[in-house]
Amino acid sequence: MAELAGLEDPKVRQVNERHGDDHGVNLGKLRALAKRLKTQQELARRLWETDDTAAKLLATLVCRPKAFERDELDTMLRTARTPKVHDWLVNYVVKKSPHSEELRQAWFADPDPVVASAGWALTTERVAKKPQGLDLEGLLDVIEADMKDAPDRLQWAMNHCLAQIGIDHPGHRARAIDIGEHLQVLKDYPTPPGCTSPFAPVWISEMVRRQHEKPGA
Repeated sequence: MAELAGLEDPKVRQVNERHGDDHGVNLGKLRALAKRLKTQQELARRLWETDDTAAKLLATLVCRPKAFERDELDTMLRTARTPKVHDWLVNYVVKKSPHSEELRQAWFADPDPVVASAGWALTTERVAKKPQGLDLEGLLDVIEADMKDAPDRLQWAMNHCLAQIGIDHPGHRARAIDIGEHLQVLKDYPTPPGCTSPFAPVWISEMVRRQHEKPGA
C-alpha cells in the first residue's frame, strides 16, 4: 500500500476522476508492479479488502482467477464501485473463471444496471468467441426494446453487444445496423481522430471493412 501511495500522481488522478475512477496511479507503472509481484492469490485477496481503487486494480493483475469461488466473484463485482475496477475484474478475472457462464446468466438480468452490464459484457464475449447456444435474435429484441433508456454503463455494454453481433454474424448484420440507426445511441459520442466511433452502424461497417481487407479474407 505504501508503494502504491508513492506512485500517486495528482494529474493522473484528475484525469481518472473525470471517468469516475478515484485513483492517481499510472496504469503502466501499476502493471510493472504486478509483473514484479507475479501471481499471489492471498495478497490479491488482501489488496481487494482494502477497498482502495489502485489496490483493487493491482489485485486483478496478481490474482489466480480460477481460485475464486462463484459467490466470492459475485460479491467482488458488487463491491467494485469504479468503472475501471469493474472492467478489469470482468475482463481479467471473471472471463477466466470456471464460473463465468453461470455468473453471466445470473448477472444478465440483475436489477442493478451496473451488475447487469457485467452480464452483457460476458455475453458479448460469447457472441464473439462461443456463440453456440446463444439466442442472437432474442438478444437483438432486448437491445431494441431496452437500450435507448438504459443507464450509461448498461447502455454502453448493450451497444457493444449490438455491434459485436453485427460484426461477427452476417445473418444478423442488417438488423443490428437498423437497430443502431433507429435508436441513435452514441451517435454523437466524441471520438478522437483515428479511433472508431462507438455508434453501432459505423462501428460494424468499419470492422467488417477491415476484415475484408485482411489477406486471405
